[in-house]
Amino acid sequence: MPRVLLLATTTGYQTRMFTGAAERLGVELVFATDRCRGLEDPWGDHATPIRFEEEERSITDLLTGLHGKPIDGVLVVGDQPTVLAALAAQALHLPGNPPDAARASRNTLLCREKLRAVGLLVPSFRTVPFDIDPRAVAGSVPYPAVVKPLALSGSRGVVRADDPDQFVAAFVRLRHILLDHDLRRLKDPANDVVLIERFIPGSAFALEGLLDRGRFRTLALFDKPDPLDGPFFEETIYVTPSPQPAGVQEAIARGVPVTALGLWHGPVHAECRVNEEGVFVLEAAARPIGGLCARSVRFTGPGSAVVSFEELLLRHAVGEDTGGYRREESASGVMMIPIPRRGVYRAVSGVEQALAVTGIDEIFVTAKRDQMLVPLPEGASYLGFIFARGESPERVVRTIRQAHARLSFEIDAPLPIVAGSR
Repeated sequence: MPRVLLLATTTGYQTRMFTGAAERLGVELVFATDRCRGLEDPWGDHATPIRFEEEERSITDLLTGLHGKPIDGVLVVGDQPTVLAALAAQALHLPGNPPDAARASRNTLLCREKLRAVGLLVPSFRTVPFDIDPRAVAGSVPYPAVVKPLALSGSRGVVRADDPDQFVAAFVRLRHILLDHDLRRLKDPANDVVLIERFIPGSAFALEGLLDRGRFRTLALFDKPDPLDGPFFEETIYVTPSPQPAGVQEAIARGVPVTALGLWHGPVHAECRVNEEGVFVLEAAARPIGGLCARSVRFTGPGSAVVSFEELLLRHAVGEDTGGYRREESASGVMMIPIPRRGVYRAVSGVEQALAVTGIDEIFVTAKRDQMLVPLPEGASYLGFIFARGESPERVVRTIRQAHARLSFEIDAPLPIVAGSR
């Protein structure tokens, strides 16, 4: 039985998708995670506990935890374990990414520097310490501007500012996020720095691809039909195939040469914006698309068999030739259901009515009852996901919007904090 090492953060539902795909393929998954015991845990007691931020110790613990088991491939879920996954592949003499390339893909500043060095379009940028007085730099910022963290994902902490007053407010807000206890515990130097860059207008896209020993191929190009102009940058709808003209799609494929970062083998998730100046690369991560979003894309293989994205990645990880797999012909899409306001989640209604919309595949409400909901820029989660398929991208987007309009979420205002209370 082929055996794949899966390094994962606390995104349980994405890991469960890999578990199901592995069972269908007859692949054994070996887990390594920083998840604390006692929480909802799809791995039970079968995972090697590690700390992703302590690379030298973690790789030693990981190799010890394998107990000499042969491993045929390495996969990763989430941004944080990408460097450790590269180190594990290197130690196990398996194809993977060079550790330095993985570090660059995980750090926005390093990514920007490497892409600019090879002549790719990136926003003009600078960095400053997170504890400076933002009023000292507000006058020299080219507006509109964006302040963002270097190592957080999912648009967390990313804020647009159109003038010095907005810049100061955005900077202070981001600093508060970076002072979060869990982030301080990581002791990551990237969380001591703020990136300031020029806001890039234009259409937004996500590119999902696969590297096979340095050869890159596009698996899916997602359009983001909702404008992402700020002040916050909450992702909502992804739809594929892109309805953009062939010339635009070809420019994106040329404009995201992820090998410029030194990435070599495995899945890649890239983000870009396109306007009259060209293709601006914003991110190129050494991991697959996050959360449940991968359910929005499927592939047809030899014999016309339809396989999930996770199954395709597992086949690739164990050395199978996946060049014959192509994205299914029908259009598909997903909505990451946004959190409308801060508060305590109680219930949802209208799910059956939303599922009745023609073209809707699935609806997952991932928020838990009594959970405190925190919207962007402080938050890092969604209410759930809506999936749809149809004969065209435009139809899929309409279908998703109709379904979302039928959902109603009950969110109570949070209780006020009383001074002196415990």
